[in-house]
Amino acid sequence: MDNQIATKAGSLTNKRVLVFGGSSGIGLAIAKAAAWEQAQIIIVSSNQQRVDQALSLIPGTHLGYTADLSNEAEIKQVLEKIGQIDHLIYTAGENIKLSALNDTDIDAARQYFNIRYWGAVAAVKYAAPYISTGGSIVLTSGIAAARPQAGWGMGASICAAMEGFTRAMAVELAPIRVNIVSPGFVRTPLWAGIPEAEREAMFKSAGDALPVKRIGEASDIAQTYLYLLKQEFSTGQVIIVDGGAVLV
Repeated sequence: MDNQIATKAGSLTNKRVLVFGGSSGIGLAIAKAAAWEQAQIIIVSSNQQRVDQALSLIPGTHLGYTADLSNEAEIKQVLEKIGQIDHLIYTAGENIKLSALNDTDIDAARQYFNIRYWGAVAAVKYAAPYISTGGSIVLTSGIAAARPQAGWGMGASICAAMEGFTRAMAVELAPIRVNIVSPGFVRTPLWAGIPEAEREAMFKSAGDALPVKRIGEASDIAQTYLYLLKQEFSTGQVIIVDGGAVLV
């Protein structure tokens, strides 16, 4: 009986899972994986064409909306349209230009926080009242918070800020569970601006340096988000999924 109760409690069947940034990369991989577990997926992204394309790749019939995730008012409005949900996931982000501190344009650097940090804050603020009993929030950082490299001042700052925000919200929004995933080097469209041959060489070099001997795939990281949706005794946690990068 206990096993049956636990299985039912951890099920995603018919749960409404909202993924901000679900039109590509890790967000799309999460949406696909949750759909295979019979969840109802709702994706929000900034581009209607990408939303439509993503929906065509997710098994089943699901919902998609567009919103400028750097705009608080638009985030509030889209959540009012969506209404009740069971789980919120935030993976949205854009490319960050790496630079040494001496070369950093601080006004431009402030913009990096708009989607990755402030967008997440707004999503949590306006989604929390709609999250059902037993529901959760899973946010996104990265191992730059724990193991930054030269040029990653802004990226590391955003990741660390997200992790602090997660812990604070786990306390403030309880009993809603709030956790965060910290991925390592992952093959996603964020690297698409690098020429293919150079990009593949970078992936191979980075993968060979890891204990697992490969870089991550979006589907690898998606499984960690699903774990946190279903793990009902975890909150305020940072889960690192990096192929062992923080060890070497």
